[in-house]
Amino acid sequence: MKKILVSTVSLCLLAFASNGQAFTSNLDEARKSYTSGNLSDSRAAMAQMLHDIDIEIGRELLKLLPPKMEALAANTKDDNVTSGASSFGMGLLVHRTYGTDTLNSASIDIINNSPLINSLQALLSLPFVANSDPNQKVVKVQGHKAILNKMEGAAAGKTDYELQIPLQNTLISFKLNDAKEESVLKLASTIPLDKIAQMAK
Repeated sequence: MKKILVSTVSLCLLAFASNGQAFTSNLDEARKSYTSGNLSDSRAAMAQMLHDIDIEIGRELLKLLPPKMEALAANTKDDNVTSGASSFGMGLLVHRTYGTDTLNSASIDIINNSPLINSLQALLSLPFVANSDPNQKVVKVQGHKAILNKMEGAAAGKTDYELQIPLQNTLISFKLNDAKEESVLKLASTIPLDKIAQMAK
């Protein structure tokens, strides 16, 4: 409990430090609305605060991602962080792409509270089910079980891969086009999974 409280306070301070005026304004609005008995407005202000915190966490997560995937440079101008905290309660989504050629590219998605987590964890607990599909297999990345999906590429004779790694309540999805299985696993090992899981939870 103490660890959760410390993490929550740290995240609030992070959001406050980076966007203090908006955070303080929303906090004041939440308190004022709560005190006056307007719980709906208080809830909306709190949801906006959670949204702002998610966005700041997402920006910090982007700093952890590799700047390159072998020859593929990160398209940092296209980085995207969104949060459903204010409207859907689904947490945050962080997206980064690598490479400029759609046939030879990669992407990383970090999805907090993904609806896929439970089904992936069920598959991983029954590897014989996951491995019954010839285009799907259970692999280990940095000690974490993951599902590797092999897909037909956009170009004839090419193969694309998607690696799905559930970490607590966060899903990391790594896609690599025109690749071999060994390359996917090698590049996935450059993603700091444990740091991401700690920050995103």
